[in-house]
Amino acid sequence: MSWAAGTQCVAKGDSRRAKAGELAYRKGDILTIVNSALRKGCYTAINNSTGEEGLISSTSVREREALRVDPSLSLMPWFHGKISGPEAVCLLQPAEDGLFLVRESIRHPGDYVLCVSVSGEVIHYRVIYQDNKLTIDNNQYFYNLIDMIEFYSKNKSSIATTLTKPKQKQGAKSAELELSKAGWLMDTEKLTLGENIGEGEFGTVYEGRYMGQRVAVKIIKCDVTAQAFLQETAVMTKLQHKNLVRLLGVILNKGLHIVTELMTKGSLVNFLRTRGRSVVSFTQLLRFALDVCEGMEYLESKKLVHRDLAARNVLVSDECVAKVSDFGLTKVDWKEPDKAKLPKCSTKSDVWSYGVLLWEIFSYGRQPYSKMEVKEKVEAGYRMEAPEDCPPRLYLLMRLCWEREPRRRPGFSKLREKLQSGLLSV
Repeated sequence: MSWAAGTQCVAKGDSRRAKAGELAYRKGDILTIVNSALRKGCYTAINNSTGEEGLISSTSVREREALRVDPSLSLMPWFHGKISGPEAVCLLQPAEDGLFLVRESIRHPGDYVLCVSVSGEVIHYRVIYQDNKLTIDNNQYFYNLIDMIEFYSKNKSSIATTLTKPKQKQGAKSAELELSKAGWLMDTEKLTLGENIGEGEFGTVYEGRYMGQRVAVKIIKCDVTAQAFLQETAVMTKLQHKNLVRLLGVILNKGLHIVTELMTKGSLVNFLRTRGRSVVSFTQLLRFALDVCEGMEYLESKKLVHRDLAARNVLVSDECVAKVSDFGLTKVDWKEPDKAKLPKCSTKSDVWSYGVLLWEIFSYGRQPYSKMEVKEKVEAGYRMEAPEDCPPRLYLLMRLCWEREPRRRPGFSKLREKLQSGLLSV
């Protein structure tokens, strides 16, 4: 098998006592191929956990697999939705101590029921939802069902037996099992969380360390939101580009932890607002614009739509490289005309948003469409004026992105060409 530079592999076993020039690694470590060495089947690679570089054999690793974007992939395969008590009893046959499932409560809407098989019988524990938390006994409280099941799988506490075997809903696939098989499941014991570096609509972002490597960790505790982010994560396993924030892996512990490379300089919008014209040169602005465009061109080539492209969703690395993050879950704020009439989002929707992002960049992070109703004004033909000191050719590019007819907007490859010519002329 021949692997290209940038390919990520998973170590099949340990190689702790490597010879001179060889790379040391542990089973499950993620290794990135740098290039092939002189002899067949031998590669130079970097251990993503330690940052060390050395030689590896192709037989000692397996290629990291992209996760299928599959609606049946579930963080809660043991959740059966709205079924009755007798139906749950039938599903938990043949009886086996610790066999369990969770269902919605029919008698008490909004609550859940944990059904557990013990000594040939099925016990139904009402899970009360109160004050945004879940409890069975008004003693132990949980943020979500995942957290609750994890606790009772390790502790008997107030239920008759620990949970040992989930009864999987028909058609559901265990996300934990699939992530593990594909090489994306990380070990929570090896993660150390640091300071809070961001609060979002869907979760909290922390700086952390995973086996010595500095990382960013987005923690999503809400069951429904975590399930939605699972699909985004599956998409991220397929993507690898220098201008997209790189997914390192996933941890399932008290919710969903999405672990990515750490972008030390934060969001592009905050980077621009806190530095301004005296610090950030025009050439740097152009480079940011080109970075985002190249990332979006890659997404376009994969037939993927971002849906929420904006300066707040672009992050800046320690080397001042801009990378696109947060794919496809939040509402699009900078809507083009007739958006509600379109059957679905398209790349041309992203191009519209990219035009607004260009305006954000060249205005040094100002708020677009401030103090006005966006939808009505834009549909009536309003377009923002050029930012202060913005060259006419760049404002023209923004206006091209804001063409009312989607087919008249340029693609990202054409936008990149125009930006590159602009960068060369500076």
